[in-house]
Amino acid sequence: MPAPQSPWSEVVPGLWMGGHEYAATVGRLQFAVVRDEFDLVQTLLRLPGHGPDPGVAHHVWPIPDGPLDGTQLAGVIRLAEAACEALDQGRRVLVRCYHGYNRSGLVVAHALMRQGRSADAAIRLIRDRRSPWALHNDLFVDYLRAGLATARLLEELTE
Repeated sequence: MPAPQSPWSEVVPGLWMGGHEYAATVGRLQFAVVRDEFDLVQTLLRLPGHGPDPGVAHHVWPIPDGPLDGTQLAGVIRLAEAACEALDQGRRVLVRCYHGYNRSGLVVAHALMRQGRSADAAIRLIRDRRSPWALHNDLFVDYLRAGLATARLLEELTE
């Protein structure tokens, strides 16, 4: 899977998704460092030295790019809720993971679904605005189609 061409992409006005690394030029990877471009940064994979600046609201919820347990899914739901609240207040939100494809896509898609989009419409929009590689994790797509609250309940039953 290729690295994204930009550090972050605006999915809908005010809601951005991105990562920690991108291909600034063909064959050359560059670190994406957040300063004060956003009012709220949500980080699903924290790497030191990637920001944001002090004073910028920063929510950190490390999750794997793989199966999530009920607690991890609850955190994803809370992040999406916080993103929606910030958007309602006119704030700029960045949701990021490593490349800005799967983990950030899960949060952004759930936020879009909270705003009334279907799972498939949210996935299409993310792939159109970020990358065709976004949400290539089939399990995350299944979580979205089932609904994160339902996926959380099912995961907790199997624990």
